Amino acid sequence: MPQGSLEVFLVCAKNLTNTDFIGNMDPYVILTCRTQQQQSSVAEGKGCNPEWNENFVFTVSEGVSELNLKIMDKDTFTAHDVVGEATIPLDALFVEGSMEPTSYNVVKDGYFCGEIRVGLTFKPENRRERQLEENFGGWKESGSRDY
Repeated sequence: MPQGSLEVFLVCAKNLTNTDFIGNMDPYVILTCRTQQQQSSVAEGKGCNPEWNENFVFTVSEGVSELNLKIMDKDTFTAHDVVGEATIPLDALFVEGSMEPTSYNVVKDGYFCGEIRVGLTFKPENRRERQLEENFGGWKESGSRDY
């Protein structure tokens, strides 16, 4: 199973279903990679076509097979609304190493509600370096010195 780092470039979303009855949505994204979770900034007043252009880094370990993106609408006086979700399988990325920004369908309750554009890069961990670090743990001085 691949181990290393997953770099996510969150670009934008297009044609999201508006969850606000009055005014524009204030969308943000919760990115989840297995047990790790990060959140984008809030695109204040950007409505159905927000742009973020933000980078996130996750540590990839055993069992990671997908990246989940949940688009939310920040509300001031009520609970934040779920706009929709996208799940990106990572198997092809582990082979290719990187994927140019690509649009993925955003779905809520089985219905299409827009697209989210994301670029991905996987940097595998060099297992030999990791073994050396674990075995030697850095330099250690001897007890006596003669100069």
